Amino acid sequence: MSKALGRFALLMFMFMTCGFLYRIFNVQPFAHFQWPLPPAPPSFSPISPAQNVLRDGNGIIFIETTDRMKPPSLVLCAIESAARVYRHRPVVFFMEGLRDITAIRDTLKRLPTLSSFHNVHLFPLQMERLLNGTPLGPWYEKVNPERERYWTHVSSDGCRLALIWRHGGIYMDSDFISMRPIPDVNFLAAKSSGVSSNGIFGLTPQHTFAWKGMESFVQNYRGAKWGHQGPKLFTRVLKQYCIAPRFQSTEDVKCGNISFLNVKRFYPIPYPSWRRYYEVWQNVPKFNDSYALHLWNFMNKEQKMMVPGNNTLVEHLYQLYCPTLYGALKRNESIYG
Repeated sequence: MSKALGRFALLMFMFMTCGFLYRIFNVQPFAHFQWPLPPAPPSFSPISPAQNVLRDGNGIIFIETTDRMKPPSLVLCAIESAARVYRHRPVVFFMEGLRDITAIRDTLKRLPTLSSFHNVHLFPLQMERLLNGTPLGPWYEKVNPERERYWTHVSSDGCRLALIWRHGGIYMDSDFISMRPIPDVNFLAAKSSGVSSNGIFGLTPQHTFAWKGMESFVQNYRGAKWGHQGPKLFTRVLKQYCIAPRFQSTEDVKCGNISFLNVKRFYPIPYPSWRRYYEVWQNVPKFNDSYALHLWNFMNKEQKMMVPGNNTLVEHLYQLYCPTLYGALKRNESIYG
């Protein structure tokens, strides 16, 4: 019995000692034996509402890098069509002109054709906070926008990479009209065989492609050369994954864990023929191999627009994929609040 009592006394002493040390040093059991977690993206509270909306990594993201608060009808059509096609996913429009707005949700009243869509959200585009903690942060601190020939475009090229790296999802230029869901999660869009577009792409959050893209953006920066930070950058980084073969038909190809989608998925009408969207077609194409259509707005120096009643291809697309906007334009209602 004496030996049993001695063991019991020893155990009680050890238990009390551990409790005493725990209270003094607040030791957490096994805390020092856990594997370290990878660093999370730095938080940037001014767009924390966007972080909440995009928390599932499945958002559809548009951006506006100018101050304009009355985007053209094509931009509104792009957003409406995405909201309809991806009705269970958040569609987020980051606008530079919203930087001083605090009541963010109320800003949708300024764009009445979008206000009825529960999944459309507008947020400020705050570049400094967005790019902080990424390879683009030091570049943004040094660059002088007034000396940049293509600042609107190169800043957009950088922001889309940072947004998709942080949040994941799909980025689209605001001249894409969505028609049906894109089935791939990690994808790039071929503009031609072996050449990637950066106008539309999708990646999971913190994907290495987006990080490598930001690194290449800085290391190979040539802001005065059109497309160097855009399609050419994506093509350079894509070559680190594989050499994309030339398409034979309408097939897609795989580069590592990234799908390289066929030209016909988004660019069935190539850029030299962009005016065809504003022409009357005897037989309207159905674009069965496409998920969305790029209308090449950068090429539209003539400022061609959709005019109700002209029976052009673009009018047909508005009727089908952004009917709320089309109805307002047809009734000659204001599309701005």
